[in-house]
Amino acid sequence: MSLPPGFLDELRTRSSLSQVVGRKVMWDARKSNQGKGDMWAPCPFHQEKSASFHVDDRKGFYYCFGCHAKGDAISFVRETENVSFMEAVEILAGEAGMPMPERDPRAAEKADARKDLADVMELAVKWFRLQLRTGAASSAREYLDRRGLSGEVCDRWEIGFAPDSWQGLWDALKGKDIPDDLIIGAGLAKPSTKGGKPYDTFRGRIMYPIRDARGRAIAFGGRAMDPEDKAKYLNSPETELFDKGRSLYNVKDARVAAGKGLPLLVAEGYMDVIALSEAGFGASVAPLGTAITENQLAMLWRISDEPIITLDGDTAGQRAALRLIDLALPLLEAGRSLRFAMMPEGQDPDDLLKASGAGAVQTLIDAAVPMVQLLWNREVEGKNFDSPERKAALDKSLREKIMLIKDPSIRSHYGQAIKDMRWQLFRSKPSGGGMRVAPRGGGKQWGQSWGTKAPQGPSAGAKSSLLAASGNDGTTEHLCEAVILAAFVTCPEIIEDFESGLEGMVCLDQTHRIFRDLMLRHVGQGSDVLNDKIRMALGPDALEDLLSQSHVRLTPSVRNPGNAEVARIAVSTGLAQLEAARGLKDEVQDAADDLSGEADEGLTWRLAEAAKAADMALRAGQEDKAEYVIADNGARLDREQVANSRSMFDKIDFSKGGKKR
Repeated sequence: MSLPPGFLDELRTRSSLSQVVGRKVMWDARKSNQGKGDMWAPCPFHQEKSASFHVDDRKGFYYCFGCHAKGDAISFVRETENVSFMEAVEILAGEAGMPMPERDPRAAEKADARKDLADVMELAVKWFRLQLRTGAASSAREYLDRRGLSGEVCDRWEIGFAPDSWQGLWDALKGKDIPDDLIIGAGLAKPSTKGGKPYDTFRGRIMYPIRDARGRAIAFGGRAMDPEDKAKYLNSPETELFDKGRSLYNVKDARVAAGKGLPLLVAEGYMDVIALSEAGFGASVAPLGTAITENQLAMLWRISDEPIITLDGDTAGQRAALRLIDLALPLLEAGRSLRFAMMPEGQDPDDLLKASGAGAVQTLIDAAVPMVQLLWNREVEGKNFDSPERKAALDKSLREKIMLIKDPSIRSHYGQAIKDMRWQLFRSKPSGGGMRVAPRGGGKQWGQSWGTKAPQGPSAGAKSSLLAASGNDGTTEHLCEAVILAAFVTCPEIIEDFESGLEGMVCLDQTHRIFRDLMLRHVGQGSDVLNDKIRMALGPDALEDLLSQSHVRLTPSVRNPGNAEVARIAVSTGLAQLEAARGLKDEVQDAADDLSGEADEGLTWRLAEAAKAADMALRAGQEDKAEYVIADNGARLDREQVANSRSMFDKIDFSKGGKKR
């Protein structure tokens, strides 16, 4: 249905967002100001205890500072009620006392035609179900019984049978005076190429009705009883009712079950969905004989923020998972992703249920891995990284995949996750070392061809000299934090670009933590709003106190307020310094733990490497930038000094196309 101009604007004006949202949340009385329409509550879209979900009633928008969910009254109803856009409009219009507009004549005519086709499809469903009870269907009933589908289950899923005859269904429908064009238009019969009567599309097959989100029968899937048939499974042709790439098997019931809290599972076929649903996993769907499409992925995300893909544990199933990753990466949004539960090799969900029961499936669902893990596995399994060139190829491949992600925050988090996994793969291996990664299920991981090894044997001065010299009272971190926060204050529009880095700042004192939290809470609201919130929380002199510190006021970001490029340099360098300083502290702590037992020279080597990395990071700046002021002494770095430092991989910023930071 098309809506007249202005209808949605009028609907949003009449609908109070705080009232719509208030049905699903408990407002935080301390933070909320009902008179100004400024309402806060724990987010209804993710589990949390703090009130980070904000509703601006006057503007009619909501935003969660935790999971980044955002939208208006229509989108809130869609997400919380698991309904379509038009259904959400109808719900809100009813509450606001607004009559829905009349349909235009052409749209009404098209809708009537689809209704006629749906009526014909319902007649076909009934006829196929009757045929399953006839003598001609004895082999089909035996097959269903072997698969564990009782008569009661078959009735529940409306399973039927198409006899092996050319015009069985055609004659039955013509006997009810159904016009030829409707039977053919519904995809139930095909015109004869020899001038005879049209013939049935499905013959000699077990029939599974396919229904849309409204519950209408729109197509059939037929499983051949003849093992020699060229097509084991056959779907209805595309019609006015049925678009294979926009449909999912069991979508209506799965949407209801997911709305009650069950995880949304995506299987490969009809039998998997039926078996999962009968075992208690009612929110199960399947694509219709093809790889998941972009439209189907959008349907899945309308039902659940994180569907679980339960693909078969064979090579084809793994390939399908990897193709889906490539499709999903550009479409990711905050809070919306995929997880993967790979079945044991050679088994599908139906097999696993029969062999091990629902508990085994639940175990796999609980252990489902995030998309980034599968992406990493694809690039490393079965490969040997025993040379710089092979490591560089790995970096390049991962960088290209991550750059497909459009959301900068998600791209940044993916880059960090990849860096963490890479560090685990190559940790404690000096430059030039190699690591071969065994294929999935193919054995252990082990190191080979090590190159230059860390020194071995006891070190007489390890505990007394290097550990003591590496002590850190937190001064460096505190200085870096102040510089970063000052850069954000002078140019708040860059906060969103560094949101993940700001979230990861530990902050050594309470004042810095309050600065950090206010920036995250009011990101994107402009400098005036941010400055007002800071003054309200920390007092009128808080900003001046921060910006007037000796090591802060000399930085280019403070001397050039509003210069986004200079501010980005300050933040990037500060975050790198924090990472290096805290990495050194962690390495010192690990070494101290190791020294509680027998010391060795390897500890000295590890600490020296960590100290070197920290020192290099503290002297590093931004590539191709002429100068930068170091926070603790104000010294300028020229273009050559800026180019120094940091290990090759730590220079890579996956979220910005692999450019050096």
